[in-house]
Amino acid sequence: MTLELSPRLRTVAALVPRGCRFADIGTDHAYLPVWLLQNGVVETAIAGDLRPGPLAHARETAERFGCTEQIQFRLSDGLAALSPHEADCIAMAGMGGETVRSILAAAPWTRENVRLLLQPQSNLPELREWLTENGYAIRQEYCVREEQRWYTVLVVNGGESDTRWTPGTRIAGRPETWAAGCPWGNYLRHELERLRRQREGLLHAARPDAIRLDELTRAENELEQWRDAAERGELP
Repeated sequence: MTLELSPRLRTVAALVPRGCRFADIGTDHAYLPVWLLQNGVVETAIAGDLRPGPLAHARETAERFGCTEQIQFRLSDGLAALSPHEADCIAMAGMGGETVRSILAAAPWTRENVRLLLQPQSNLPELREWLTENGYAIRQEYCVREEQRWYTVLVVNGGESDTRWTPGTRIAGRPETWAAGCPWGNYLRHELERLRRQREGLLHAARPDAIRLDELTRAENELEQWRDAAERGELP
């Protein structure tokens, strides 16, 4: 019996280097480490979660698919239960951007020889800025749609960054980091619709925030240019 991953987790799984020392933080049901083991991408894995309930679900999944002996289960607040030498590829998928940021801030060793695969559910613009201001570099970004929702996966490692974020790049990332083969045109159309709804809401407010309106307008202009370029085949 082979485990099937959702599109979001398949995107993350495809970015895990073969033979790496892998840790899945916030593992929940341990779908990602089990799939990687079943497909021979890794030989062992660490599955960590903050709460006993999700970790129990992770053990159940591993047992169902015959992977219990290959996974170490850690009850862990972020990376607190891991030593720096135990993982050189770490996934954090499905948690909020603020949580990702606090986990990394408490584990500065992740800036050295570690590949981070981050799929935040919220606060992505703030996370992008925090990463590049705190010794990390965003190497590549992927977008994927699952059901009615769009997700972004960041490939990150330690490194200096001179990125100057604009309203548009904070929302959608920098085009030079966008991975080929992703549906960027569709993703940008979705983000543009969301921006326009926000702007319309502000315009009808009793006291519109002029600074925020200007930021949204600038972001909209950037995303429109990139959408058009993507549709012309000029971007990945």
